[in-house]
Amino acid sequence: MQMLETYLGDLINKENNLVNIIREAASAIGSIKALNETTESETLVPMGIGAFVKAKIQPNQKLILNLGAGAAVEKDKDSAINYLESRIKEMEVALRETNARRQEITASLEQGKQEMNNLVQASRIEKQ
Repeated sequence: MQMLETYLGDLINKENNLVNIIREAASAIGSIKALNETTESETLVPMGIGAFVKAKIQPNQKLILNLGAGAAVEKDKDSAINYLESRIKEMEVALRETNARRQEITASLEQGKQEMNNLVQASRIEKQ
């Protein structure tokens, strides 16, 4: 039972992480779409611990996407959006699978608790 409860906690954490990744990717898509393709715009780039530096974004500037494992790729605006949308779809599939597994584990835990309650009640009846 403890192992199932631990596993359930891990699944819940995984679900939360996937939801955060999906939100972050959707936010990135919104920000990329908001970039003006004809005029230069100014933004703040976080440097860490609340420090920022002003930066200018050039029109039609390529974006750099982190692919993981220390690899990054340069893409134009539309390709970057397509890549992020495909990643969102992958994360949504993983989220659905994780949710289904969480529901299975929850049902197993409930069944185990019910069986334990039945054993306790049977034990009490035998003692009487």
